[in-house]
Amino acid sequence: MADHTSRALPVPRRPRRLRRAAGLAAAVAATAALTPLGASPARADGPGAGTPWVVSVGDSYISGEAGRWAGSSNDSSARADALGASAYNDNATGTGEAIERCHRSRSAEIHIGNGVSSLNLACSGATTATTTGDYFKPGLDFYSGTAGVGQARALQTFASTHNVRMVAVSIGGNDFGFAGVVQQCVQDFLLSPSWWRDYCNDDSSVTANFTSANVAAVRGRIAGALTNVRTAMRNAGYSDGQWTMLVQTYPSPLPSGGGLRYSQSGYTRQNTGGCGFWDADATWANTTALPTINGAVTGAISQAGIANAKVLDLAATMNGRRLCETGVGLYEEVGLASWRSSGAVDRTEWVNQIRTITTAGSSPYYIQESLHPNYWGQLAVRSCVRQAYNAGTPRGGSCVRSANGLVNGEPAMTLR
Repeated sequence: MADHTSRALPVPRRPRRLRRAAGLAAAVAATAALTPLGASPARADGPGAGTPWVVSVGDSYISGEAGRWAGSSNDSSARADALGASAYNDNATGTGEAIERCHRSRSAEIHIGNGVSSLNLACSGATTATTTGDYFKPGLDFYSGTAGVGQARALQTFASTHNVRMVAVSIGGNDFGFAGVVQQCVQDFLLSPSWWRDYCNDDSSVTANFTSANVAAVRGRIAGALTNVRTAMRNAGYSDGQWTMLVQTYPSPLPSGGGLRYSQSGYTRQNTGGCGFWDADATWANTTALPTINGAVTGAISQAGIANAKVLDLAATMNGRRLCETGVGLYEEVGLASWRSSGAVDRTEWVNQIRTITTAGSSPYYIQESLHPNYWGQLAVRSCVRQAYNAGTPRGGSCVRSANGLVNGEPAMTLR
């Protein structure tokens, strides 16, 4: 969802183009001249023709943020490094990012394979509207500027020459101030004692995001973003019946207070686990914040009148494998050498640790990777996206774990 580009969470005392018309007309004329009388010219890929494609648009929860890491270790990052330093390299040569800090990982959910081609247009830190600044963040709009184009515009351009059958969308979390909420919760945990706890769930900077007025405003912005995706596809030549919009909700990244394996007394919960939330705040995140955000996402579909939409419910996808959840642990805690060890997918976390300046520093980690589905989590959702694509007849459903172990290199998941 978020893009924590500054490495500056508080540190406690102790822890740590569209010039196509003329060329297209010339190409059509040339084709007509070369086509034998009575023969049909070869049809180029485009709406309804050619290799099927699926495309992802939205924020970090679909771009593949944190997809480099399979579990966590405080001893050695190498233990969990599944994809290496090139994890986010998505430019044409594979030597860097097409848009810096979008973090479109190679493990991103949209790459479902099985004869279906895929394109990832999502960007970590994206909101419904494009923003510019230290890093360009294309939103789900038709922005065009020197820094780049919005995701709806990029989708329109791509879909006009490719047979896009499904567009997966994840958007809205950053419009609810996800990054700021997480930062405030961790700050309150680190800077208040266990005998005088300062909770984030009643801080004005947090509650302002969840007032009825703001929820309605964000739902409206999400509806506008979904409408832009539909407009992009219509502009590219598609009828609404030729493709499906798969709108996904957000997963729970950490358990409620009673399910956290580290005590809330002292600094272990953050220093070791990377999950610095008070029990009450972790419970609030699951019972109030997440349902509110997901309700706004699904409500936006109706508000926008998207008739060809399906919902991929991810709320419980990570359950049992969440950050700091009882039953899983760091590699050194569960006695495994690395992510390649047998059983690693079942004994380690599927959500990345929350990093502060003391744990990021000169390490290979990015703070913006905090609290996002990691390599295991990305592949788990990928399995459900493939099931949702349903061999070209998309369907919705809830994505949940179905068994232990891996199936064709991915966690065993079912879409029900």
